[in-house]
Amino acid sequence: MTEVEKKSALVDYLIAAADYQVDGTHYTDMTIDPWAVADTWPLEQRIGVYRHGAVKYLMRLGRKDDDLVEAKKAYHYCQKLVETLENGRQPQSQDRPAP
Repeated sequence: MTEVEKKSALVDYLIAAADYQVDGTHYTDMTIDPWAVADTWPLEQRIGVYRHGAVKYLMRLGRKDDDLVEAKKAYHYCQKLVETLENGRQPQSQDRPAP
């Protein structure tokens, strides 16, 4: 791996998944990003959304967009899933039972 590739991989890891979009700006240009909506749901549903996205892009690899683009989209969903799992260890306000 070249130094440029190492730095690129490190930057991808340090930047939160929600802070960028792979291949376009159609989601980041929206007033409310679809991931922001999903992030208000209970943990189990968020996990399902991000698992589904990763599987979708891996399953269609080579059928729609360029293979590398599809792989990067799947990776992006996996990154979001990892962040969700890491942050999900602490209850979020919508996951807490009412007093």
